[in-house]
Amino acid sequence: MEREIAEQPHALSRTLDTSAGELAALGKALRSRPISTVMIAARGSSDNAGVYAKYLFQAFNRVPVAMATPSLYTFHHTPPRLKDIFVLGVSQSGQSEDIVEVMAEARRQGALTASITADDRSPLAAQSQHVLKLETGPEKAVAATKTFTSSLALIAALSSSWQESRDRSEALSRLPELASATLTAAGGAVADCAPSYRHISRCVVISRGFSYAIAMEIALKLKELTYITAEPYSSADFQHGPMAMVESNFPVILVATRGVLHDHLVELARQVKEKKPDLVCISDCRDILELGDTRLPVSEGAPEWLSPILAVLPGQLFALRLSLAKGIDPDVPRGLSKVTVTR
Repeated sequence: MEREIAEQPHALSRTLDTSAGELAALGKALRSRPISTVMIAARGSSDNAGVYAKYLFQAFNRVPVAMATPSLYTFHHTPPRLKDIFVLGVSQSGQSEDIVEVMAEARRQGALTASITADDRSPLAAQSQHVLKLETGPEKAVAATKTFTSSLALIAALSSSWQESRDRSEALSRLPELASATLTAAGGAVADCAPSYRHISRCVVISRGFSYAIAMEIALKLKELTYITAEPYSSADFQHGPMAMVESNFPVILVATRGVLHDHLVELARQVKEKKPDLVCISDCRDILELGDTRLPVSEGAPEWLSPILAVLPGQLFALRLSLAKGIDPDVPRGLSKVTVTR
């Protein structure tokens, strides 16, 4: 897992470069159709990537986004009408039967279909009119790292291609370099702090907006690799009740990169600090980092909509180092396998 985390800058570069032609073709296909809605079919880390897509497509492409409900296809056999809907399947392996069935039904109904997958010969790819391949190389660790960030990058590139935005495409070209700088900046901080958290059994991970998906993904990594109860929250939802959990030394992880939510997240951090928790801040903003008991830096320079791809990197490193501090092998998490097939 440590090696695959380090490979992410190169994986991002390869994936974006190799997919340029297919991204252009899919963007053109989207512009040629009266797309009313995007539906995303995914599980696990790929589902978290779908949450990022939900924010991105709505914000920049101005199209409503829904997450698929696969059991309606595989058990209830009552799929919704998919006319004028773009269905995007996201799956590293492309093997999950329920996600494949969503895509197959979309094809039967004449919807535009595309997939993001590392296996362009998978069942998922076979049901897709367009395949955006994750050029990450083999990912052997059970916990997804480089396939997750490359999926986010392809989603961002697809949104940009659909919009025909040169400025956003140029911002994407700087992503691998910023990812490398973030891994360097955060690596030492994580190595220093993780052992002091080895006795925790629960925590919350908070963010909002484009980075809400990253709170979900970091929480998932902590559950997978350290077996602690890690709950993700939108900062707005957290204030509607869950704030009551916070007490002295309670671990709170805040993901807060620069953007329109900056002032809101600073105010939330100050409210939380009044309860004297153990606050871990993941940010590219100095004032937010200074509020943290533990500070995990993100490289500056990415626009708000791209910063989540950088912000997840310190979270991956934290989960890895915490699992080692707890004496757990992060490459063999109990009860899990690399490919999970669901119906």
